[in-house]
Amino acid sequence: MAFVAHRGQLDRVGAEYIDHPGRVAERFDPAGEHVLVASAWLHDVLEDSTVTAQDLLDAGVQPEVVEIVRLLTRTAEVSDADYYARIARHPEALRVKLADIDDNTAPWRTRKLDREAQAQLAEKYRHAREALAGV
Repeated sequence: MAFVAHRGQLDRVGAEYIDHPGRVAERFDPAGEHVLVASAWLHDVLEDSTVTAQDLLDAGVQPEVVEIVRLLTRTAEVSDADYYARIARHPEALRVKLADIDDNTAPWRTRKLDREAQAQLAEKYRHAREALAGV
């Protein structure tokens, strides 16, 4: 589902977007952490494609995974504070979000961006880490 949802999408440096959820998923053990692996693969699908939570459920994605993906999905109706608070209260969503942040801030990725973009991302993710730790 992630490959279909992200087909043709590129990240900030022009690389295939699907590589990002793949790297996030690789941080978890597929044998013992299958819910985290699936959640990592799908963590941006609702936010960055036309796929809905119901589409995921209809495709057979476990409800637990869909719930984590919903928590990780930003919406205009939810403030940053509430977004991070709800993730922080859910241990599995928190682990996926922290893995997501780690990948998004990996030096090998950020150094490919211009200085202004690097500074903006650094501030964005500094705030995210503080918000996640402060709940």
